[in-house]
Amino acid sequence: MSKTALLFAGQGAQVVGMGRDLAEISPAARGWFDHANAALGYDLASVCFSGPEPELTRTENAQPGIFLVSWVALELLKGRVPSLAFQATAGLSLGEFTALTAGGAMSFEDGLKVVRQRGRFMQEACEATHGGMAAVIGLDEGPTREVCGQAGVSLANLNCPGQIVISGASDKIAHACDLAKAKGARRALPLPVAGAYHSPLMASAQPKLQAELAGVAITAPSVPVISNVTACPHEGPEAVRARLVEQVTSSVRWEESMRYLLAQGFTRFIELGPGTALSGFMKRIDRNAQILNVADTASLEITVKAIGG
Repeated sequence: MSKTALLFAGQGAQVVGMGRDLAEISPAARGWFDHANAALGYDLASVCFSGPEPELTRTENAQPGIFLVSWVALELLKGRVPSLAFQATAGLSLGEFTALTAGGAMSFEDGLKVVRQRGRFMQEACEATHGGMAAVIGLDEGPTREVCGQAGVSLANLNCPGQIVISGASDKIAHACDLAKAKGARRALPLPVAGAYHSPLMASAQPKLQAELAGVAITAPSVPVISNVTACPHEGPEAVRARLVEQVTSSVRWEESMRYLLAQGFTRFIELGPGTALSGFMKRIDRNAQILNVADTASLEITVKAIGG
């Protein structure tokens, strides 16, 4: 019997209009958007549906927005396929909170609120530093680590074979891109982000997030939820809190996380939320895996049909 893992999108997947058609076709989806607006005390749904783009891109809006749309995608899929079963969850960076919520480790409302605060804390860290990120294409992890050491930057995301993201001070990122190209990278290009995520420049967000998480009820998840920091399942509630704080400045070990699931016999992966970045990564990691996604009504219909709803 095939094993299914749910994957949840991370920051950068946001796009103006996300979730709008889901809310238009489903009163249940609209209800989740209304619930989120009430919980947060502002119209997050409108920011997701209509932008403007600079407002949606702000970390404090992008993070809860992606969390919300990902959650709605899951709820609609469960509604259309009542027999849907999944045996693990994982999420990229911010998506790890959605994965934990889907796994029952925290409530929807708590997950949404803590992600909004996490976004605020990270936005503040961005504004206090001059950081950036860059994608390094076509260079293995070893040489990329050497580049990071020489330039004084960090490995932020180990996404899939041939794609690594680095993070650090803006001037050092530019130098690191030059070094990466000299080592044989096909491309090394700065990314349009607000700051140096998953690097020590985000450290000021950690004690604030730690204090926020201290007030959130966290229980052991009902299925394994893979940690970005360890690329293994989360352990008890206190370990969950510790890893989520650590994650802010640590590398996202995504490829390793997916290989862990593949080794455990997982063959079907369903990406939930805006974009298809995680599906693209999985195609580079294992072309034999079944990869589905739910981002809008069209992809919902395709996935429902594929899994026999």
